[in-house]
Amino acid sequence: MKLADVEPGRAVWELVPAEQHYNPIGVAHAGIAATLLDSAMACAVHSTLPAGKGYTTLEFKVNLVRGVTLKSGLVRAVAQVVHAGKSTATAEGRLEDASGALYAHASTTCIILG
Repeated sequence: MKLADVEPGRAVWELVPAEQHYNPIGVAHAGIAATLLDSAMACAVHSTLPAGKGYTTLEFKVNLVRGVTLKSGLVRAVAQVVHAGKSTATAEGRLEDASGALYAHASTTCIILG
């Protein structure tokens, strides 16, 4: 898992799934999608903050659309800030493969600290 791109209000994390990510039914554990999306959305929020400000996730929700497998190849969690306020921020993310097929989508609310 790696950070592939970040700019103000947007972040992209990538992963090539491997069998070590699988659950007993032969697809990547839902936690893989959740981790990628949480990381991307939180980084997108962080990218909007001035130096010295922090954040933490208050809540996030993930909708799983299809299972990630070895056949998925590289998957990308692309996140965009929806709202960046003084005390909270929200963001949305999509987990897609290279062809744009949707695997999961998510939303988050973060509290701004400091």
